[in-house]
Amino acid sequence: MSRTAVLIPTRLKSTRLPNKPLAIINGKPLIQHVYEHAVAVHPKEDVYIAAGDKEIIEVAEKFSAKCILTDPSLPSGTDRIAAALKEIDPQSTKYDIAISFQGDGINVDPKLNLILADILEKTKADIVTVGMKITTDEEMNDPTHVKIAMGLKDNENFGRALYFSRSLVPFNRDNVEKYHFAYWHIGIYVYRATALRKIVSLPVGVLENIEKLEQLRALENGMSIYALIVPSVKLIEEAPADINTPQELADAQKYFTL
Repeated sequence: MSRTAVLIPTRLKSTRLPNKPLAIINGKPLIQHVYEHAVAVHPKEDVYIAAGDKEIIEVAEKFSAKCILTDPSLPSGTDRIAAALKEIDPQSTKYDIAISFQGDGINVDPKLNLILADILEKTKADIVTVGMKITTDEEMNDPTHVKIAMGLKDNENFGRALYFSRSLVPFNRDNVEKYHFAYWHIGIYVYRATALRKIVSLPVGVLENIEKLEQLRALENGMSIYALIVPSVKLIEEAPADINTPQELADAQKYFTL
């Protein structure tokens, strides 16, 4: 069995919802809900909150979470979990797999992590992530819905990601089975620990800089990313998957209890 670290990147700075990790949802801070979901699925693994702020650490220690304080100026969640991994495994000998579980993903099913880790072990992938089928023109044309180019056959639900783009890929020239091969990316990642260390050591890529998508750095440098296509990533279909706005915070209050 591979040795696994589950790392939850989080920070206070948020343009749409300041102090988001500490927002109280039915008596618990958001980050506690997420941490407890992760621990429930990974009781035998090391689960850490990789926090960019001391205030998060102070709150998390009250519910006995393992925490790592990281530089608040780190540019991405990937950099944050890589910094945390370096802190808990400085000799690069303790962990084989690093799971990134987003700190605002209160309604993301952490059992997906187990499936992704299994795919990672069974393939030569450096990174495994998640996608969903695009079903509307709005999703197709929305640049915030990042698309995955994949050559999946009808009986396949995972395979190698060839490209990620804010534009629709692949281009469906003949407009046959309009949505059949269109997938959008969900930012859940499982890394080989060696791949995580490598990707943050590389310079920003040309395509990455154009699209502003950090996963392109891995592809530009010959690393392999596999994606699992799922019908949903949610624990509760009616609730928001993650919390980014005051409205989503209010909606979450209806579903998540102590």
